[in-house]
Parts: sequence; structure tokens; C-alpha cells
Amino acid sequence: MTPFSSFNFGTEFGLTPQEALVKVASKKKKLYIGMPKEASFQENRVALTPDAVTLLSNNGHRVVIETMAGESASFTDHQYSEAGAEIAYEIETVFKATTLVKVAPFTDNEIQLLQPYQTIFSTIHLPTLKGDYVNALMRKKVTALAYEYIKDDAGNFPVVRSISEIAGGAAILIGAEYLSNRHNGQGLLLGGISGVPPAKVVILGAGVVGEFATRAALGLGAEVRVFDNNIYKLMRLQNNVNVRVYTSTINTTLLNEELTKADLVVGAIHSESGRSPVIVTDAMVSNMKAGSVIIDVSIDQGGCFETSEVTNHKKPVFTKYGVIHYCVPNIASRVSKTASYALSQIIAPILLEAYDHDGFDNLFHRSLGTRHGIYIYKGCLTNQHLSKRFNVKYTDLNLLFAASM
Repeated sequence: MTPFSSFNFGTEFGLTPQEALVKVASKKKKLYIGMPKEASFQENRVALTPDAVTLLSNNGHRVVIETMAGESASFTDHQYSEAGAEIAYEIETVFKATTLVKVAPFTDNEIQLLQPYQTIFSTIHLPTLKGDYVNALMRKKVTALAYEYIKDDAGNFPVVRSISEIAGGAAILIGAEYLSNRHNGQGLLLGGISGVPPAKVVILGAGVVGEFATRAALGLGAEVRVFDNNIYKLMRLQNNVNVRVYTSTINTTLLNEELTKADLVVGAIHSESGRSPVIVTDAMVSNMKAGSVIIDVSIDQGGCFETSEVTNHKKPVFTKYGVIHYCVPNIASRVSKTASYALSQIIAPILLEAYDHDGFDNLFHRSLGTRHGIYIYKGCLTNQHLSKRFNVKYTDLNLLFAASM
């Protein structure tokens, strides 16, 4: 018998170290991101700020920015190049990227430059969306995501909320400007002073736009009235602003009475399915005070005032019945730098997350919120609402993913 001191457990029982196969993680492919200069009329925002480009480039991703892309948002080519971006002097160079980000929907010329199986991010501006636009993207076999449809982990729409916050606050500041003498207004200070009563502000809608318009108006010292038919929204607004504000459901008689006394009226009625309902009729506007101001934030969905007509940043107002109407659809573009930061801080993390999941397809499998933003997947229309609206074949996105597993 082998003495205990010389006994080799490994040899006797086959426990000697053996070579084993170890799975080596595959190297993740870095993102190739392009941001063209916005070509749409008066679109001043950008999808990525220099800070976001720094974050992406520091993580090894390639970012190509078309020259002068950030000019309207006060971002220079130098800032982008210092952040690590390549500056392209031809738009065709930008469109070679596998991922494209912009703010406004792609123009007809830009769609022609798209390549099959690119992933593109933009708004779609549903009220003005045409069937030809959807069909053109489908023919290009791209995967298209709309900022308006992207959800966060809590099920909210972060881009919509951010832009709504901006629009609500900006609407009051714009209204205050047109009440002053600068644009031949009444010469009113919105908040008044000691011994002089403040201006009266009526806000239609108690959603995010209405809430932030209320905050801004109260902050400037105005007297505020809020109307909405959703009691829950009115309760939420009261709770969030932490001030007892005059609120009411939309009673035509009461609303008409308040409008006749109002100096500033903000329309913030949002529709889930299409055009905003007309809350204020032509006759009601005709009864308002001369020199009063209407800011129709709902104009991107048709407007909630019967007298509203779309205007732009160069000619933002018109007067009817002596009432100044401001009906610019993209109010957030008026404060393009703030709006760009708001948009960029949502987009950049999504791009980084796509890399962490080794590609957009894996991200779409794992992130229901980001997946909700898809309306075209590799050339297939996956949004049922758009399918019904334009009579285009619809494919369930979940089935497409199930088939690829």
C-alpha cells in the first residue's frame, strides 16, 4: 500500500487539471452615427449637442456632423470637432452612417440618400404626415423611430413631455411680450405691481403644457384660470403647482365670460387621435377685449380656436377682431438651445444602450419603451394607427421579433 505521504489524489482519481473551453465575448461593434443639418423651414433644434457627442465619442463611437448643423442652436463646428465629431462638408458623407439622427422629418431629398437597413431617428409630425412619406421610407428598407412614440421605463413619453414643458413656459413669456408695447400691444405688465392688478390669463387644457404655462404665469404674478374637462388633470395640476388655482370644466357660458375679461389666453388642448377639438368659437373670440392675446399651442394639431391660422417665426402673429393671434406650430424651436439639450439628453442614452446590447435589434428585444418608438422596421410598417390612416399593410412588430429569434 502506498504510504499516505506519497499518495497522489490527483493521479489516483483523475483529478489532474484539464484544459477547458472558455467562451470569449465577441467584440461589440461601435456605432456609426450621422447628424445632417436640418433642412426644414425654421427648424432650429439639433438632435445631438456637443456634450452628447463627447459622451458618444469617449465611448469609442464614430459621429459625423454636417457642417453648420448646430448653427441655429448656437453650437459651432469647432465645438463639435472638439467634442470628437468629424465635420462633413457634403451631406452624402453624413448619410453613409448606419444610424442617422435629426429633429424634423426627413425631406424628400434626404430620403433619396437613405441606404437599406439604416436606423433613423426623427419626429414625424403626425398632423402633417403624408402617406407618400411613409411609403418612401418603407421602400428604403430602413428602421425608423419617432421621438413622439418612444417611452421610458415608467411608460411615459419623455420627448413629448420635455417639448411640452418648454412650450408651456414659452407660451406665457411670448404672451407677456405681445401684451407689452413692443409689438403695439396694450402695454400691460403681466404680473402688475403694488396697487395695480395683474393681467388675467386663461389656460385651456391641464396637461403638461397647461401645467407649465400655469407655473410660468403664477411665477410672473398673473391671475390664472384653468379649464379642462378631465377632473383628474385639474386635480393633478392643483397638486403639482401647490397653489389653489381657479379651475373649471369647460362650461361654454362660464368660459365665454372669462374670455371677455382675459388679457392672455393659452390654448393647450391635446388630442390623442388627430385634430384638436375647437373649444373657442369665432363668436367667442369676437367678444374678447381688443389688444388681448391668444397663444394657440394646439396649432400643430389644427388649433383649438376657430380663428386660428398657422403662422411661422418670421411672421408669428395676425390680428382678428382686434385680438392678436400667435399660432406658430414649433414653439420649442424659438428656444432651440434649451430644446436641443432636452432632446439630446434622451437620444444619447438610447444610442449608448444600443451599443451595450450589441446592436439595435437586441435593444428592441429588451427595451419595450424604445421598441414603442418604431413605426417602420426594415421596410415593414409596424404602427397600426398609421396603417389605418394611410391604408398601408401593417405587420405586428412582436411577430417580426418572434420570427427572428
